[in-house]
Amino acid sequence: MLPCARELPSAAPDSTLLLTAQHWVANLFILATLIGWTVRSFFLGRMETCCSHLGLRSGRRFAVSIGYWHDPYIQHFVRLSKERKAPEINRGYFARVHGVSQLIKAFLRKTECHCQIVNLGAGMDTTFWRLKDEDLLPSKYFEVDFPMIVTRKLHSIKLPTLLIAECVLVYMTPEQSANLLKWAANSFERAMFINYEQVNMGDRFGQIMIENLRRRQCDLAGVETCKSLESQKERLLSNGWETASAVDMMELYNRLPRAEVSRIESLEFLDEMELLEQLMRHYCLCWATKGGNELGLKEITY
Repeated sequence: MLPCARELPSAAPDSTLLLTAQHWVANLFILATLIGWTVRSFFLGRMETCCSHLGLRSGRRFAVSIGYWHDPYIQHFVRLSKERKAPEINRGYFARVHGVSQLIKAFLRKTECHCQIVNLGAGMDTTFWRLKDEDLLPSKYFEVDFPMIVTRKLHSIKLPTLLIAECVLVYMTPEQSANLLKWAANSFERAMFINYEQVNMGDRFGQIMIENLRRRQCDLAGVETCKSLESQKERLLSNGWETASAVDMMELYNRLPRAEVSRIESLEFLDEMELLEQLMRHYCLCWATKGGNELGLKEITY
């Protein structure tokens, strides 16, 4: 199974999406075994690559700067070194970039881009954006590398990022969800996080919901943070987010456009309005923002 991927806005001003891998180590063990690598030799090799990574990328950056090939995106990830690289090194880079690029494009054209690319040890590679410029993006593009490399690349992302979690955090322990929220807040300069899940779970109705789920072997590991709207907001604020708002779904339902409410209520008869209200009072919509003051992110509401 391929490493899990997350779609993220890209760092370059004129680009759209960067597909990058997170929490990939366990999956990489499986992938390495499948293609016949030994795990030990792979990691030793990648550690050496990690150590020399910045030097290699600065070499590419220099070659681009003196015109060996066109890459308007590398400047967003790699600083231009004052050290001049030897001509044989630059020509070696050119041959490498040209050769790999030609094979990638040939594969994409043969498949008419109905394919996926998995770039192992991608580092600060800019292939995704260069393919986009030539209208040659595959259906999926994955980048896999060590967390420290991926994190460095993520920190270069400048476009606003929206993260969505619907009934996800409640299945994590409070510590796990806190770590996820901290990672998101620290990784993106301008971002918004949307969370939909249970709330008010400390009352009798909430306890019945929990018991019913447990009978179906579905444990809400993070229910402790679902005590109230205030506890939901506090979790966001205590993990790096600057603003946090939360409403229960009954309040949201009451604020929906009346024409739309009338339309859906005419679709089928409901004689237990009290049950609907109880259910709606036990789910909530939360949203948090960080940065983006010039965009008015703090003003966003439903």
